[in-house]
This record gives sequence, structure tokens and C-alpha cells, in this order.
Amino acid sequence: MASSNLHSNSSEQPLPPGALAGAACAAEAGVGSEAEYPGNLFVVAAPSGAGKSSLVKALLELDTRVFPTVSHTTRAPRGQEKHGREYFFIPAHEFDAMVAADAFIEWANVHGNRYGTAKKAVEDRIQQGADVVLEIDFQGAMQIRNVFANAVLIFILPPSLEELRSRLERRGEDRPDVIELRMRNASVEMAQAGSFDYVIINDVFERALFDLKSIVHAQRLRYSAQRRAQAQVFHALGIQA
Repeated sequence: MASSNLHSNSSEQPLPPGALAGAACAAEAGVGSEAEYPGNLFVVAAPSGAGKSSLVKALLELDTRVFPTVSHTTRAPRGQEKHGREYFFIPAHEFDAMVAADAFIEWANVHGNRYGTAKKAVEDRIQQGADVVLEIDFQGAMQIRNVFANAVLIFILPPSLEELRSRLERRGEDRPDVIELRMRNASVEMAQAGSFDYVIINDVFERALFDLKSIVHAQRLRYSAQRRAQAQVFHALGIQA
């Protein structure tokens, strides 16, 4: 999902007890599609307040080869958000229909609202050779690994719990009780960092952005990625898979 920040008056809920077990099962299952696409799929997850959205936004501004996906959500727009730009804002019954049609790579209930990533939108992009980045919660990241085995999972950590709380307070979007809930959920979410391929500690923003750019660039230079993206060159040079 492009973001999981919500209105301060949203119906906040703690992560369900089954969320941790479900994510763990997904990570262990390892049944993701081995289909080789020319493009790369980067999946970025983080607890609320760690700076995930700011980092991804900065990456998109700097790297024109990386494209975002627009997720579907049942929550209402906030601020200057527009339908089809930040999210596709849809009613619950329409979301239910998409779930029934297996239209999502993943979907999850995050802080009381549902978010889902459309399968076709992602597949079309990476099939065309584009690199795609998803902002998502850890539950969704584990589900995506089951669908796209070659997805690159990146987790953003805050430098400390104190700094995470300070960022949530400075953001000024949530009531104190909501911040407490986000902090409790953060502990559950951060415990899943070991299931990701890369971990970035967002202490100094510029350094964290450099780390994120480095991961994207390094992934493009991996043998498997180069072979997918530059298939004609490999064939001309007589390099076999």
C-alpha cells in the first residue's frame, strides 16, 4: 500500500493476534512465482512514523526508472489526496468484490481500514521492464513474497523507540491514545525485520535515502536481473542461463 497513515479519528485497532503467525507462515511457505520479469519489484515496509513514505517519495523523485503503484483502500481521502493518485478510494462492498475475485496480490486490515494491491497493475508494469516500488505493511510484504518470489523486501527501522514516538507526536495527526496503539503495533512489526532482504535504519534521512538508492541500483546489477533486462545482450555474447 502506498501509505498506512490515517486520520486521527480513524477506527484504530491493534494488530490481530493471528497477524504475526500469518506473516510467519507466508515467509516460510516460499511458494512465490518464479516467473522472471524484466522489471524489479521493491517492497518497502516500516512501522508508522519510521519515514517510509518520505523515503519512497524522495526515491521516486530521483530515479525515473522506479514507478509507484496505486493501492485500493476503504478509508476516506485526507488532505489533498486524490482518487487514483495516492489511492483508489473505494467503498467496502467494492473492496469485498475484489477480494472475492482474487484481484489483489495482498490485502490487509491496517489500523482499522483495509488496503490492497492490485495484482494486474504490478504484473503489467514489471512485465514491461519497469521497476516498481510498493509501500506496504509487513503482513502484505509476506503475502507478496508468496506471489512474486523475486520481490526485494526492504524494512525501514527508526533509530530508537524514543525517536519513533517523537516523530509520531511531531506529525500532529494522531490523538495520544492512537500514538500509543501505533507504538504497540510497531513492536510487533519491527520483530519481523529478519524476514526482509534489507534493513535500513532511518536516523539521518539523507543517509537512509542513499542506502535505499544503493539497494535499487545493486539489484539492477545482479546477474539474474541483468539477464532478464538485457536478454538480447546475453544471447549475443553467447552467455547461457
